[in-house]
Amino acid sequence: MALSRRLLPLFLRRGAPAARALSTAAAPAPAFASEEEDDSITAKGVRISGRPLYMDMQATTPVDPRVLDAMLPFYLSRYGNPHSRTHLYGWESDAAVEAARAKVASLVGGDPREIFFTSGATECNNIAVKGVMRFYRDRRRHVITTQTEHKCVLDSCRYLQQEGFEVTYLPVGSDGLIDLAQLEDAIRPDTGLVSVMAVNNEIGVVQPLEEIGRICKEKGVPFHTDAAQALGKIPIDVNRMGIGLMSLSGHKIYGPKGVGALYLRRRPRIRVEPQMSGGGQERGIRSGTVPTPLVVGFGAACEIAAQEMDYDHRRVSALQQRLLDGIRAQVDEVVINGSMEHRYPGNLNLSFAYVEGESLLMGLKEVAVSSGSACTSASLEPSYVLRALGVEEDMAHTSIRFGIGRFTTEEEVDRAIELTVHQVKKLRDMSPLYEMAKAGIDLKSIEWSQH
Repeated sequence: MALSRRLLPLFLRRGAPAARALSTAAAPAPAFASEEEDDSITAKGVRISGRPLYMDMQATTPVDPRVLDAMLPFYLSRYGNPHSRTHLYGWESDAAVEAARAKVASLVGGDPREIFFTSGATECNNIAVKGVMRFYRDRRRHVITTQTEHKCVLDSCRYLQQEGFEVTYLPVGSDGLIDLAQLEDAIRPDTGLVSVMAVNNEIGVVQPLEEIGRICKEKGVPFHTDAAQALGKIPIDVNRMGIGLMSLSGHKIYGPKGVGALYLRRRPRIRVEPQMSGGGQERGIRSGTVPTPLVVGFGAACEIAAQEMDYDHRRVSALQQRLLDGIRAQVDEVVINGSMEHRYPGNLNLSFAYVEGESLLMGLKEVAVSSGSACTSASLEPSYVLRALGVEEDMAHTSIRFGIGRFTTEEEVDRAIELTVHQVKKLRDMSPLYEMAKAGIDLKSIEWSQH
């Protein structure tokens, strides 16, 4: 019997029924429940009837039980350091790491020798962007990226600017896609890297990787892509797509947190300057003891994704359509942010006119979702990704991202529809702007006075 299933009695002995303790669904509390039977949860001053249903798969995914089964032996009995070369414990851990490396490489069509394990995609992005430019600093002083990249890529580029490098931030269209002609025109003789995210974490838009790779290959410029949100969800072939460097993460594909991998092409060879000093593990690219259980889990997650990607994609697509149709059937003026044609279906970013996003989130306590609004120290600013799409500020503030994944159920989608529709209607009933818009008043023509 799998080790993770052996642990189930431990959960049961601690008092909560397994299905209730581990469920992601927000079940309403039974009427007239006694104090002893009350399984409500209070967190940060908010009381809800049970654990919220989880629809934030872009933030993280639950660990697949099969992944946990693969990991547990390397916590309990096979706990050797994979860099210990003198005894069995080290040998078996090293063999497990190399087997996982092959599984990650297989999922992206690469060579195991091109996979370097890290702590996650953020570290990979730092190594890729800073490492390439610093290695080739004598000849290459220019980087190209997009305005909708993950913050760690944008911050790495800004860091390089402080060191005297130049960065071009390509705009995107209203659909979130870059203009390939603009990319081609932006490449200069001293361009050292093009970095474009594969699947956007906020709006789910899939960039034309193969076309970008072709342009970069013709111009002789390395192509880096942050594929944390793409791995295991859309087909990736590093050779067909001309990818030179790629950032990957374990916890986005039902694997453990704290592990990722950098794909670094061998032929033609791309060199990077390491960003961490130490014992020279991972062939000097990333020093530090490789965490065997996490790496094994990452490899298992990649192996499962390779087997089930097509099935997962069809199922997630059907759930996305169910969610979208269910909301639109009952609520008007709902806008999809980003292209629907070039999109990973597990990411659905919606804006609800005349509803403030933070108020909607506060009302959706029984659904774990994310808002497109980012909270700053002084004010609530709309998402920079949505601003780059040209979304007006009032609509950007109303953005909600629904994340659907492998373990999302139809019942959870239906419950999310019910709760979202209820909250949107409730807030609109309190909105004078919605009432004015329904009366045919052009809100943009009104000159608002300040007091």
